[in-house]
Amino acid sequence: MAQLTIYGSPLSTYVRTVRMVCEEKGIAYELVPAAPHSPEIDRLHPFGRVPAMTHGDFVLYESAAIARYLDESFAGPALRPKDARARARMEQWIGVAGDYLYGDVIRRVVLQYVFAKGGKPDRATIDAALPNIRHELGVLDRAYGAKPYILGDEVSLADLFIAPIVFYLGRAPEGPALLRPHAGVRRAMAAIAARPSFERTAPPLPPQGLPVFST
Repeated sequence: MAQLTIYGSPLSTYVRTVRMVCEEKGIAYELVPAAPHSPEIDRLHPFGRVPAMTHGDFVLYESAAIARYLDESFAGPALRPKDARARARMEQWIGVAGDYLYGDVIRRVVLQYVFAKGGKPDRATIDAALPNIRHELGVLDRAYGAKPYILGDEVSLADLFIAPIVFYLGRAPEGPALLRPHAGVRRAMAAIAARPSFERTAPPLPPQGLPVFST
């Protein structure tokens, strides 16, 4: 069988999503750590982002495309519903994760701590993102309700896109207070955290908080 290789940083939420798909389906893969715009990535991804994937001589980039390819091409539990409406709903939540949650949580909060200029996070950027995050968590909370996963009792690709982002939010200083009112989100995160795929793909981080690289 052709070798499956995932290229990207283990710190990336999108790399973690793709790795979780592999773990959920029992797919053997190799992770090649590579930073965005590194030579390894630039030869596979014309926009220099992570992750990228090779499966034998097949090259693919963009995490949503990779996740769908893996789910369709390999045996193991299906991570996309058969019902057209449920599948469309899954795609909706993948879009929410990428179009709204990622930008506010990762770009505007988490990275302001990780790449803090002079050791001080950009408070204006963080504070401007907080109302958006509160709204996004409220939307997610209503969708989860009492369910363990966004579509019901079965995990789907949407959960694998959402959970790595919310994981980082929980490690930001503002995270616990933002998550506290949203029992549905916290319940869903606990359900995902209990899955072996989440544990096996945990990013290399300090025991608490976020890594900080002063710029």
